[in-house]
Amino acid sequence: MAVELDPELLQILACPQCHSSLAVDHEAGELVCTAADCALAYPVRDQVPVLLIDEARPTRPQS
Repeated sequence: MAVELDPELLQILACPQCHSSLAVDHEAGELVCTAADCALAYPVRDQVPVLLIDEARPTRPQS
């Protein structure tokens, strides 16, 4: 599912956990935190980002 968000919106969105910027993962249909120590992936449902930490998934194994 392709994520199509307004580029201006994407510039102002930030990760709720660490406040870093988010990048679009078009293949997974998610917004991914760009911070290496956070890297949570937030779902996009019906072209609406769900920026809830409880809805996010880790993109790498938990330590």
